[in-house]
Amino acid sequence: MTKLKEATHVQAEKSAEHRVPAPCAMVIFGASGDLTERKLVPALYYLSRAGLLPDGFSVIGCAKTQYTDESFRDKMQKAVKKYLDLPDSDHEAVNAFTRDVHYISDDFGDAKAYDQLKKLLDQLDQQRGTSGNRLFYLATPPSFFPVIVNHLGAVGLAEPKEQNKTWTRIVIEKPFGRDLQSARELNQAVTSVFKEDQIYRIDHYLGKETVQNLLVFRFGNGIFEPFWNRRYIDHVQIAVAEEIGVENRGAYYEEAGLVRDMIQNHVLSLLSLITMEPPAIFDARAVRDEKAKVMRAIRPIPLDRLSEYAVRGQYVEGWTDGNKLPAYRSEPKVSPQSTTETYAALKLFIDNWRWADVPFYLRSGKRLPKRISEITIKFRRAPHLLFKGTGTTSIEPNHLSIHIQPDEGMSLMFNAKIPGTTMQIRPVTMEFHYEDAFGQTPPTTAYETLLLDCMLGDPMLFTRDDFVDLAWEVLTPLLNRWKEDGKKGLSFYESGTWGPPEADAFIERDGRKWQEL
Repeated sequence: MTKLKEATHVQAEKSAEHRVPAPCAMVIFGASGDLTERKLVPALYYLSRAGLLPDGFSVIGCAKTQYTDESFRDKMQKAVKKYLDLPDSDHEAVNAFTRDVHYISDDFGDAKAYDQLKKLLDQLDQQRGTSGNRLFYLATPPSFFPVIVNHLGAVGLAEPKEQNKTWTRIVIEKPFGRDLQSARELNQAVTSVFKEDQIYRIDHYLGKETVQNLLVFRFGNGIFEPFWNRRYIDHVQIAVAEEIGVENRGAYYEEAGLVRDMIQNHVLSLLSLITMEPPAIFDARAVRDEKAKVMRAIRPIPLDRLSEYAVRGQYVEGWTDGNKLPAYRSEPKVSPQSTTETYAALKLFIDNWRWADVPFYLRSGKRLPKRISEITIKFRRAPHLLFKGTGTTSIEPNHLSIHIQPDEGMSLMFNAKIPGTTMQIRPVTMEFHYEDAFGQTPPTTAYETLLLDCMLGDPMLFTRDDFVDLAWEVLTPLLNRWKEDGKKGLSFYESGTWGPPEADAFIERDGRKWQEL
């Protein structure tokens, strides 16, 4: 049985738990791009195969690239078969699924395109029974967000067709702004047309099973929460490492950089889930309220002592498995004098009762040795070395590692005596893996969960406007300072290594070291 089949079986069971949304149509702006091909349409097929999409569900792709309905369907069929682990028997089902896919080829700035879109949506309401429910997905560069939003508002597509009987929602991909001011301007542009409860700012990391399981792990078990505080935890590390470089996204990365691309959204979202207080009830508002409280409590980064709190790096030439890897400055559409960071390590503090004086070390980078995302909770050492008379000179402090990707699960390191007649102590590990425990792997892209939640109107795993604002408040002063400094303070690391030496010195100054991933 394939992994997709096994996962589908579990997902299908959820359909009996009211997880099938009302009939609707999904419109993807930027549908000719990589995100639609690699993630969105494969995720939709996954949901369809699991019986989690409503009858009559339809997709409309919109982009400037010239496609007919038939040629776009053919492209999506190939994408689903390429990016999902499908048995041969599924190929006809894929073809049947894409028959409900349509395409509009036009410019996002052309008002006529939106008249055509409205006409097609009304037609699908009549022919497919989509009931006036619409999900708009902006898989475009951020510069198009205000343009698309304003046109949707101008033709009346931002409001539900019949008040309180139908729904209209819009999904916005990261990055949501590039600093505090631009994020506020973008938010004002979007909220001038759509209400906040219609807006779903998506971060695919929050759809991963291990990320969602953080809340269950912390608040669904009685044994962990009592020591989830400054009395027992020495520090926390969050690492998001990527093996690839910037690939063909040099122009984007020159504008963004690692902090905007990864830390402002993915990493700070993980930080908030690890550190938030228990919500009063398990609903979207309560959970997102607690996440926002964490962001408000983050201590501003002291710019006068920046080297103690932040390191930035950029990859140069290196080797992996005998293959030579290029320097960032040699990548297409990257300036030969670029000072853009492809690696960053930060130290943050949360000034509240639970976390006072506990450092949070965040690191992320491109061209590192492996693709892996992990949260490590480092506990305080045992207060007294009871066994020093036996020849044991030190004992490793316990740590809990939460593996987000690629092998989702958790592991707890503790110390145990080695069998024998002498007292010898060695670290051992208890491990939990989703595939071993449940006989199946989590969904392939994490977009499956998030797209379904959009259709169901559940915003819990999506980023609220105040969280975006607060995240930029933390990072914008740092980004401005780095821009002013130019090449000053920029470190370099060989491709295929774990970052610049300055990052090791950065954490070792505090008497700690990076967790081996």
